[in-house]
Amino acid sequence: MVVDCWNPVESAAAESPYEVLLTAALSIPFSHYLFGLSLIVIVFLYNFLEIHILQDLLTGLRGQKVVLTFNPSSQLYRDVVSKCRILHGRYLSTPWLCSPHLQTVFLHFFGNSPVVNYRRQIFITSDGGTLALDWVKNVEVKNLAYQVNGAVEQDDKKPIMIIIPGLTSDSNSASDCFYNAGWTEDVRKVIDHVHLQFPEAPLFLCSALSIGANILVKYLQQDWDKCPYSWSCSNLAHLGTFCGLNIL
Repeated sequence: MVVDCWNPVESAAAESPYEVLLTAALSIPFSHYLFGLSLIVIVFLYNFLEIHILQDLLTGLRGQKVVLTFNPSSQLYRDVVSKCRILHGRYLSTPWLCSPHLQTVFLHFFGNSPVVNYRRQIFITSDGGTLALDWVKNVEVKNLAYQVNGAVEQDDKKPIMIIIPGLTSDSNSASDCFYNAGWTEDVRKVIDHVHLQFPEAPLFLCSALSIGANILVKYLQQDWDKCPYSWSCSNLAHLGTFCGLNIL
């Protein structure tokens, strides 16, 4: 009489561990995989889009405290920052726009920008590049005029604000040179040109956004001791790009 005894240890040892894992993986319902993948995508998008709705809910929708980095002994702080109550409060964005990227998209499609009347001066650089200098006249009627490397009527002593736009700025002009976020020579030429054209007009503010802010900060770092500006402001600069450009 022959008795066939089954030994589970020997059976498991004879089977490949990869086959065991595959069998276990196939036994999990597909809906569980779909749920896990959806959870990973949600967490990724939450961090990638810099959504902060959970932080807002944890603070009871009271917003986050405004964090300032400044020199408390500076004249600007004493005259402006110390007297501006909103800078010492808390900030809470619209709950359904709890991401800077969502806010940008919303403003792009639903923003109501004021109509600006300006005169466009086409500035040709020495290396063949083409820059458009838009001189604001008023904000009531939109009317575009062109002028190439010529003088624009302006009160010689009226303060001039130079705004360097970001990557998505509108321009109808073509150029022989590629756009470079680390190239500051164009800004240098424009500021020198404006200062030469209006030597008595103070450059009251050099304001920039996004990649334009990177260019401005790098320019100020390079020419801080000889730049003819009164004071400057840089908004939303990409510090990672700025550091990378310095390394390169």
